[in-house]
Amino acid sequence: MATEYKSTTEIAQRLIARNSVCETFFTAESRRLADASREMSERFLRGGRLLAFGRGPYATDAQHVSVEFVHPVIVGKRALPALDLSIEFRPWLQVLAAPEDIVMGFGPPEGDLEAWAALDAARQRGAMTFALPGIEGSYFAKPSTPDPFIHQELIEILYHTLWETVHVFFEHRELGHDVGEAGFLYPFLGKEKQQTVDVLAQVAASIEMKAHDDSRLRERVANEESETIGNAAREMADCLQRGGKFIVFGNGGSATDANDFALDCIMPPPGYEPVPAISLSMEPANLSAIANDVGHELIFLRQLIAHAQPNDVVIAISTSGGSRNIVLALEEAKKRNLSTVALLGYDGGEVVRRKLADFPLVVRCDYIPRIQEVQASIYHVMREMLEVSHRA
Repeated sequence: MATEYKSTTEIAQRLIARNSVCETFFTAESRRLADASREMSERFLRGGRLLAFGRGPYATDAQHVSVEFVHPVIVGKRALPALDLSIEFRPWLQVLAAPEDIVMGFGPPEGDLEAWAALDAARQRGAMTFALPGIEGSYFAKPSTPDPFIHQELIEILYHTLWETVHVFFEHRELGHDVGEAGFLYPFLGKEKQQTVDVLAQVAASIEMKAHDDSRLRERVANEESETIGNAAREMADCLQRGGKFIVFGNGGSATDANDFALDCIMPPPGYEPVPAISLSMEPANLSAIANDVGHELIFLRQLIAHAQPNDVVIAISTSGGSRNIVLALEEAKKRNLSTVALLGYDGGEVVRRKLADFPLVVRCDYIPRIQEVQASIYHVMREMLEVSHRA
């Protein structure tokens, strides 16, 4: 495997190239997304559930949207019923899907015929459907790019936006609730009842603003982190050449991103070569056993001890950089002299302060959805760079 890589400038350009695709999409789709979010909120209030699914790497989007709705990142938000049915989505939907439910199917830019068939069956039963991507449904997103990585990043912004906006409609007085803690997300919403059309227009404008916020964050990462991204990818490729693998992990939404990166490695898009990777977050029996028997802080450490080999690269994904289970696993990796990469948010937290990562990549933001969206851009660019190095 050669060790020739894109320049720092090329890495920055690749990150920034995502901005025009995403901003163009959300400018065009913001009103439709606002309308869809309002209908979702009404269905949840009637007892509906979010049922999500996808295949391959797109199953991780179903995992991610499920955890966002069940376990909100903002303290005080209600837990909403959501399930990831990816493992066997057609039989599960046949048994579970009800008219008040919301069914969300994920797939590659060219679409997934099996997913579309399942969505069509759910729509015939009265469910609200999201085809991501697709050409029909209650909401459908036509592909905005043939690039599978940029497509997936755009879809992640989309379902984060749905989650944020659903809670705004919950807390708007038209549904019997005050704005409460959602005020900082949508400052134009006050406690006075407003006309629905005004709320929809302003929510749509705020959705566009979120895409612009992502663009500014990517630009900052491109300016501040491109060199480290290149160095990390070089080390990852060199370790692969020596027979190593990637060991990836994270909590919550970051767990789904760890799973996505591992799947992007072992079953990549057409034209890419598979590379060995595992995700410690993709082991529910191990995670629950370790958490139950010895403590949640050891869920990654115990698995790392079992799996780590001398040429492996340990890749931690964390928005805070301070989760105890992340810190303990990185400590163990350092004891074993393994190369360590960390995708982080805020100021990098304890991982940066204690220099637990050889290659810390920090998205300097204090809002978790935006951090995760830009982290996805980072690890996708790293995956692209591994392919360039393999072909060189």
